[in-house]
Amino acid sequence: MEWKDKVVWVTGASSGMGEEMVKELAGKGAKVILSSRNREELSRVQKEAGLSDQNSLILPLDLEKYETLSKSVPAALKKWGKVDALINNGGISQRDLAENTSLSVTEKIMNVNFYGAIALTMALYPHFKENRSGIIAVISSVAGKTGTRLRSSYSASKHALHGYFDSLRAESHAFGIQVSLICPGFVRTKISYNALVGSGKTHNKMDDALAKGLDPNQTAKRILDSIARGKDEVVIGGFQETMATYLKRFFPGLLTKILRNAKVT
Repeated sequence: MEWKDKVVWVTGASSGMGEEMVKELAGKGAKVILSSRNREELSRVQKEAGLSDQNSLILPLDLEKYETLSKSVPAALKKWGKVDALINNGGISQRDLAENTSLSVTEKIMNVNFYGAIALTMALYPHFKENRSGIIAVISSVAGKTGTRLRSSYSASKHALHGYFDSLRAESHAFGIQVSLICPGFVRTKISYNALVGSGKTHNKMDDALAKGLDPNQTAKRILDSIARGKDEVVIGGFQETMATYLKRFFPGLLTKILRNAKVT
């Protein structure tokens, strides 16, 4: 599948991997719908990507307010009469022990990462089903394959995505709809700055693990290539993260022991 002239809706498009994917899609000739809460940052990304009002649409939304997301779909469809792919990228991370994390913080993480993704997907799903085509891509995480310290609520939200979208993949196949789960490891973005600590405040600093992580531009290219090739699920990470997913599958007891003292920040 080629991205040229495809209408691609990207959430979390104002920074990090979302921003990088928008720029890559623009370079490939796609028409891009950019969504996040921050209109000013979306405008910046649009400009830096070389996009215009002719080949892009800025559509602000708040994933935490998942009950409102269906209202965004008519505006998305009005621009070009279709959406070919939805990339559920928007999300929020965590940096605290489970015992220190308030239930309200866990609820917020679940609302943004899980309910936001499924609410927007299912609001757009009838369009894909009617057209008997469409791509639903979900940017999960290696934390969606195995939990680690300081990520209990975040990991729970990502595991939930896998359960939901694995099921949806089976249900949607008959309608020509592709569902891809992408599991990045440590990527050199500022996701840790906005990660929540147990009180609900932001972590507000760069993790060493992220600072040494994968290049975000190259990661965006690999993500889009995996989606274009129709992959059901793919892990994109360094040796440490890739090995963790291998151990989780074949030697889970060993991984459990390793993760007790693993440095994850």
